[in-house]
Amino acid sequence: MIQRFIAALSGSPEAQASDFDALALAAAAVLVEAARADDHYTDEEKRLIEDTLRGEFAHTAEDAVRVREMAEARRADAADLHQFTRPLKTLSPYMKDAFVEALWRVVLSDAKRDPWEEMVIRRVCGLIYVSDVDSGKARARAEAALKAR
Repeated sequence: MIQRFIAALSGSPEAQASDFDALALAAAAVLVEAARADDHYTDEEKRLIEDTLRGEFAHTAEDAVRVREMAEARRADAADLHQFTRPLKTLSPYMKDAFVEALWRVVLSDAKRDPWEEMVIRRVCGLIYVSDVDSGKARARAEAALKAR
């Protein structure tokens, strides 16, 4: 308790992270992992991650940037995805589908299907209990949305 209070006064990253919903941070970390899987982390991918945060978690543009940046730092220090997918398991089936669609939009934003990015999505889907069929439907919706832009 005292350490949390000291962290809040010092403005440490732990205090900043407590300002944001843990679910949004977990989702952002998974989106960042998927975007970085092909070793090309573009500004377009960052923008799509921030758009997802604003659309799904009602963050302002500035908050979405901060959450993405915190997620980048947390993901760099993490050993695996389990700590980030655990909170995502609590999403409703509808929200899981929307999240998987957002994952596909991020990785397909460069108009290339990369096996490393697809592997991350398959692993995440398995961890949050989204079937291959539902993931395929989410991919088709993401492809259609990206073509419509």
